[in-house]
Amino acid sequence: MDYYDQVRESADAVRRRIVEIPSIGIVLGSGLGGFVESIDDGVSMAFDGLPHWPASRVPGHDGRAAVGKMHGRMIIALAGRCHVYEGHSLPTVTFAVRVLGLLGVRTVILTNAAGGIHLGFHPGTLMVIDDHVNLMGSNPLVGPNDDRFGLRFPDMSQVYSPRLRGIADLAGREAGVPLVHGIYAAVRGPSYETPAEIRYLRTIGVDAVGMSTVPEAIVARHMGLDVLGLSCISNMAAGVSAQPLNHTEVVETTRRARGAFSSLLEGIVGHL
Repeated sequence: MDYYDQVRESADAVRRRIVEIPSIGIVLGSGLGGFVESIDDGVSMAFDGLPHWPASRVPGHDGRAAVGKMHGRMIIALAGRCHVYEGHSLPTVTFAVRVLGLLGVRTVILTNAAGGIHLGFHPGTLMVIDDHVNLMGSNPLVGPNDDRFGLRFPDMSQVYSPRLRGIADLAGREAGVPLVHGIYAAVRGPSYETPAEIRYLRTIGVDAVGMSTVPEAIVARHMGLDVLGLSCISNMAAGVSAQPLNHTEVVETTRRARGAFSSLLEGIVGHL
């Protein structure tokens, strides 16, 4: 069975368990999985119960999908993702977004926990991603192109939809949730960046750094999906803060920000 058929089989397995196809997909980053509790009449599915679906083993990633209603819209929210640093290939890391596309999702919201590079940020800052820099050393579209997914050379001049970014700003104002905008860089990890690397990233215009999201965004655009990216600044990057970095702090900060983040996501869904 080739990769496309594996994705299709997984999408079919989700489709058989739901009564209505979702048009909005949300991928929830470290510590943000609790958002699924906001979904009305949700159907919950463990990733390891879906064919071919890779499961993350990283703390803060629950490993389940929930499909249900929010503001009258049918959505699917993925609590957790897998990462390149776990040893997964990029096609594996982007498998879930491929499934969303074949399932019928047309808008995908990618969320993450990120390290703050911009000196005006602080832990708990919520950032709308305006653009990204791919520093992971590869691209999920490398290799033979399957035209059933999308074009060989997809345009990346507007990865993150200006319309969706405007909706995020509107939802933030209505919910009283302050937002900033910035550039996100994706690195392979799993080690955190050195202070020298952070100085380099700031020099090239990066505001936040993390270990996910960019491969998913590329694949989503390859499939013609509209993309919105949101980062929760979970810690200040190396050299910005004198404190050593650890994943426990990342998860704890995102959990503290979960209320504001959930309000923002609900508002965005309500405007879509």
